[in-house]
This record gives sequence, structure tokens and C-alpha cells, in this order.
Amino acid sequence: MYRKYSSGIIEVVTGPMFSGKTEELIKRITVLSYSEIPTLIVKPVIDNRFSHNEIFSRNGRSIKCYSVDTVDDIKELFRQQNYKALVIDEAQFFDESLIDFVEELAVKGIRVIACGLDQDFRRKPFKIIANLMAIADQVTKLKAVCLSCKNAASCSFRTSLSQETIEIGDTNKYEARCRLCHQNGLNHQKNKKIS
Repeated sequence: MYRKYSSGIIEVVTGPMFSGKTEELIKRITVLSYSEIPTLIVKPVIDNRFSHNEIFSRNGRSIKCYSVDTVDDIKELFRQQNYKALVIDEAQFFDESLIDFVEELAVKGIRVIACGLDQDFRRKPFKIIANLMAIADQVTKLKAVCLSCKNAASCSFRTSLSQETIEIGDTNKYEARCRLCHQNGLNHQKNKKIS
């Protein structure tokens, strides 16, 4: 059945690391650009893996963006122009005030697309993404390929023994894993610590 949406909708693109979230986000930004919809694109300043003022996909595509520290920074940028859409990469790194702001924008007819990890390296939900998914009009949950067994992967496995909740990294610190291989990896790390 065809459904007609208002202009103010919330979309969430999520999944584990290496699942193509940023590539999917870039596709949506490209459509907004073709449609001549003024769009604010932001990412958290903590994400310094590739570039300060661009979002990068592993396919080599990139798009200019603003790096911001807080949700208040996003609000300030949004007030500066007549934006009709907001795109947020790595949304899991923002605080929960993002949820009310996104809802406020959608009610005003602004399209919001948020992208981020749904789980941390222990497979615990990032609360901000879980809450965004709950209020979203559309959720796209992507899968990667498990580096161990080559099945569909829904988890990000941290290869280091660090227990910090947030540790920025890429292939140097993380792998995509299916649920079983993720658990096997955690068990192996646990046994490594004991011996």
C-alpha cells in the first residue's frame, strides 16, 4: 500500500560498523541535493577518523559537513539558514537532548535523517539510537559481513581489551561479527584476561 508522508519525518539508518551506514546516508543526502532541499549536515567532533569537515564512506565517497560538539551547536547552525532537512552522522555520540530537538524539527515539517551505531562493542544498545528508532517514521537497519564466519553481521566487536564505552577506531580496533562469533570473541578475551 502506498503511504503518503508529511515533509517532517524522522529516518534512522543504523547497524554495526562496516555495514555501509555512511554510504546509505550519502545516497540520501544526494537525493536531497538533487531535490534542492537546503540541508544541514553534521557529525560529532569526536569522530576524527578521516576528516574534520567531511563524512566518508568506505567506498571513497565524501560530503562536506560541520563538526560539532553538542546538540546546542546543531541548533545554532540550524538557526543560521532556512534549512529544510537535517542529517546527523554518528548520532550515537550526542546526548539525549537530540531526541526532543529532532521531534521538534519534524513537527515543524523538517526532514531529519540520523545515522549511527545501534549497539556498543558489548552489544548493549546506544540509548540515543534506540530512542530515535522508537520515534522514527522509517528505520533502515543494515548488516555487515562477519569477519570470522562470513555470515551476516549485526555486531561491532572490539579487538582490543579496552572496556571504555567510547573508543574511536576503525579496522585497527573493530570487526563486524555475527552474534555467535561476537560471543565467541568475548569468551576468548575473557579467558585471555584470566590466564
